[in-house]
This record gives sequence, structure tokens and C-alpha cells, in this order.
Amino acid sequence: MIQDFSPLLDFILPRLDQSRRREGALLDKLGLAPQETPFRVALVKPGVTLKKYGVCSVDGPILVIVGAPLKRPYIWDLQPKSSVIQYCLRSDLQVYLIEWTPPTQAEQNFGLADYADRLILDCLDTIKSQTGQQRVFLTGHSLGGTLAAIFSALHPERVQGLILAGAPVHFGPDVGLLGPLVATIPKATWITTLLGNVPGSILSLSGFVVAPVTFGWERWLDWLKIVNDRQARQTFLRVERWTYDENPIAKRLFEEVIDQLYREDSFMKGTLRVNGKQVAPELVEAPLLCIVDPRCPIVPPESMLSFQEAIRNDDTKSLWYRGDTGVSIQIGRASCRERVCSVV
Repeated sequence: MIQDFSPLLDFILPRLDQSRRREGALLDKLGLAPQETPFRVALVKPGVTLKKYGVCSVDGPILVIVGAPLKRPYIWDLQPKSSVIQYCLRSDLQVYLIEWTPPTQAEQNFGLADYADRLILDCLDTIKSQTGQQRVFLTGHSLGGTLAAIFSALHPERVQGLILAGAPVHFGPDVGLLGPLVATIPKATWITTLLGNVPGSILSLSGFVVAPVTFGWERWLDWLKIVNDRQARQTFLRVERWTYDENPIAKRLFEEVIDQLYREDSFMKGTLRVNGKQVAPELVEAPLLCIVDPRCPIVPPESMLSFQEAIRNDDTKSLWYRGDTGVSIQIGRASCRERVCSVV
């Protein structure tokens, strides 16, 4: 029965994300394109692009930002006054960014073994060949932080410090609004049999369905507060433009995130295996900083603080983000800049 719809879905689904990106392109013409810091490409391979920012002569600590697979990672570098990357460069850090490229049909079987292990390791090996430094500071927001945390458990010898910003690590029906949703839907393979690689626009719609206040009304109440503030309006609108830049999620990654992480909470329970290795929080040896938003219904504090308590290193810290006016869905927060740099 599902196969009967395949030709129609093959036609419609790729166009969902394309339509959203076209809307974003219209906003670009209104002067709302991201104002990214110049970079050079250090590595390109199927599934990933590694970007290097700043001059090569800097010899400071290395910060590697792990992008989230769903949306493009220029939220870390939205505009000069709201750029984590520029702030870190001014603090004499060497900054790299791992950007996941939209998965092709040939890459639909890329899963946690690729995104949380092989590809990050390839990027760090490239950085080592260029700088001579084996250990780096890893940071990530949302699912990018989840991937960074899993990598830190797999390769503790490569991670000097771990910084998680609103990154879900502990999952379940009592931890965040997505947990109950996942508990009620069929196995992820039912969805991927129907969709293949899962369009990012569908996942964004799911977020709106479970948290309409966070992803809907709060955004526009925020707009009313800053409508007379030109700088705040620019930040708000650029974050809104960023929300249109969605990528599909690889079929296998979607299945493993939904069924192994969300449904089984396998990482926190220590039952997750990636490339034949056990993965558990207690294998993380690096110092840890968690940036927590107590108001977030998708990644509540418990989703991160349980992980903080479980890792091997006692050198941990939580910073509580209380929100900013004029940053739309509270992702384009400039306040993270100082916090990331302070721990590095």
C-alpha cells in the first residue's frame, strides 16, 4: 500500500524543502541574507564540509562547532553583532565548523556511525594535519550537540572540552514535548519507508505542532516588543530567514535518532552501540559546559543535566539562559558568545 504512493511522494517531498528555501531567497533580496565571516574550505567529502575561519597563523585553542543536521549552521555566524564565530576569533581561538550537506539518495544509509563518529573524526584528523593539535573543544546546538556528546564518549582522547547549547542528550516521554509524540507514533522505519530521507520542513512542522507557543506565538510577541528597534529587527528577521534553510535528514540517521535515542534513551542507558563500540555518558572524560534554557519545552533542563551528572569528569558547569528580546525563536542568542569563549 505504501509503495503505491511512492511516485507521488518522490515528486512532492523534495519540493517541500525547495519551496521553503525559495522563500528564504526572497528574504535575501530584501537584504536579510546572513552576513557570514569569510572562511576557507578545509575538507569536503560526501555528507560534510569542514570550514576554517580566520587566519592560519593563530596558535590558540581549537574550537570545532558541530552543526545540526536539520538546518544550516550559519546561525552561529548570523551577522557581525550576533556572531559566535567572530567573537571567538577575536578571543584568539582557531575556529572550525562542521556543516552537514543535504544527504543524497546514495547517502540515505548514513547514520550515527557516520554523523557522530566517522565524519567528525575525519574532520578532526584534517585539523590535526593542519595544526598539529589532536585535541579540540567541541560545541554544538540541538542535535549537533547530541552528535558532539556521542563523539566525546567514543573518542575521549580527541576532546579537550565539550560545550552543549540546548542539546538533547537524555530522552524519554517525561523529558520534553517530543518524547510523548515519539512514544505514540509508529516505528521510524514506517516513516522512512514512506519518505526515504525525511524533509526538514516536515520536522519543523512537527516542532510547531508539539510547541505552538514556542515556535509560533512567542516569536511574534517578540516582534511586537522590538518593532521600533532597528538592530533588534534585523536580528529577528535574519533568524526568521534562517528558519527557511532546512535540510532533509538521512533515512538511517532519522531512524536511529527516533528509535534508539528518543524511544529507547539508549545513550543515557549505556545500551547504544556505534560502529561496534558501547557509548555511554560515563565514557566522556572532557570538562563540560551546558547552556540550559529553563523555559524550553523541547530540550528542558533535565535533558542535559542528567548527562552532566553522569559523565566521568567532575569539572562541569551549567549556565542558565533566560532569553533575549528580538531573536525570534531564541536561537540567535548573542549571549552564548561570551559563554562559549569563557570555557575555552
